[in-house]
Amino acid sequence: MATDAEPAARASLSAEPQPDTPIWRYASAFLGMSIPINMIRGSMLLYYVDLHGLDARAYGVVMTVYAILDAIDNPVLGWFSDRTRTRFGRRRPWLLVGATVLAACFVGFFSAPDDLSGLGLVAWFTFFALTCEAADSMLGANYGALLPEVYPAERRRASANAARQGAQLIGMVVSLALTPMLATQVLGSQETTIGFTRTALIYAVIAWVVIAFMVVSVRENPHHAESTKPAFFGSIWDIVRTRLFWQIGIASACYLIPLAMLLAGVQLYVKYALGLPVGDALWIQLVVIVLAGVGLATWAQVIRRVGAPKVWRAAFIVLAVGFVPLYFANSLVTTMAAGAVIAVGWSGLMATNDLIQARMLDEDARRTGLHREGIYLAAFGFFGRLSGMVNGLAVSSLGYLFGYYSGDDPGPDPGAAFRFYMSICPLAVALIGVVLSRIIKVPDANREVIV
Repeated sequence: MATDAEPAARASLSAEPQPDTPIWRYASAFLGMSIPINMIRGSMLLYYVDLHGLDARAYGVVMTVYAILDAIDNPVLGWFSDRTRTRFGRRRPWLLVGATVLAACFVGFFSAPDDLSGLGLVAWFTFFALTCEAADSMLGANYGALLPEVYPAERRRASANAARQGAQLIGMVVSLALTPMLATQVLGSQETTIGFTRTALIYAVIAWVVIAFMVVSVRENPHHAESTKPAFFGSIWDIVRTRLFWQIGIASACYLIPLAMLLAGVQLYVKYALGLPVGDALWIQLVVIVLAGVGLATWAQVIRRVGAPKVWRAAFIVLAVGFVPLYFANSLVTTMAAGAVIAVGWSGLMATNDLIQARMLDEDARRTGLHREGIYLAAFGFFGRLSGMVNGLAVSSLGYLFGYYSGDDPGPDPGAAFRFYMSICPLAVALIGVVLSRIIKVPDANREVIV
């Protein structure tokens, strides 16, 4: 079990000034991280299940296996990051490695041979899905750990978080809104997969360059590296017996899982439920992302007035409400209207969820004198990856409930299947988040933080 640091170490850590990094430089990396991972989440159902004919049940199994493996590799990667001591910092080397692995495996993910089928297709999907998500975990834990480290004051932290979430939204415009049109109309066709390969290659180059730019620009706090290296099993024990960690983690999953379903299913929802070309998903995604960006700026102002916890709780309610009209939408316009409500709730959670987690990290640093942002955020990342497992189970259920197994075997009513998947499933999860957010006691942001 981790023990408190010496009082002298606490004093020296809190006495030193905090080095500063321009917010726009820090925020820029989220653009590069967002593009590849959101193209994967938004297009893998269409690419593998509908176009390549991967059985939806195999898809569900792979996503479940990943969630189990992720429970192991996430905290290990975070712990290595917290213990890293180099002249380049603790986080920056991991960020560069993660960006390189993600870029390479991302291209591989969307380069499955057209004649691949059966177990070969499952193996290809499994390998690249797991390596891409592992690289994303490495990036997410290290990038997220920089937020409380570089910006210890909550007001500036809130500004940095809003800026990076804005950068993520720009990446989502590219990876979600533009991808269906690029991959199925500009660089390929709706019946082939080559457009996805070409799009992934372009996106991989952009992502690596943007992340590398941030890595060479960010200034880590050198005094964090002077603190005691956290023990692995002691840190894990502290984490698993902390009730607040489980509460915030599960609540975070209740925000991420509905969005993962929305991103993964919108193209097939447009195709089957609305009976429109897949490329029309562009307009739904564009409206949602643009309105989320506007909402993000608005929520950031509200946070400065009333605090992150109140906004966090209100945003959960709005998110849940938005999935109700999505079930009844019968045109592009009504679907965009439902998406607009979801966007308002989504933007509020983007603006606050990381701030809620950062308050817990501050509390841990106050309590132990250790800076364990990497392992804690990696552990939180497990709850985010639950979205993959729950998403996989939801896709698998479509076969048993509606007869949809793949694009080659869509069943009698694939439209009903994707209305259920895009509305009922995420609504149920979001309602759990509403309840949890009301009962969680979030740590105070006004206490002194050890920097």
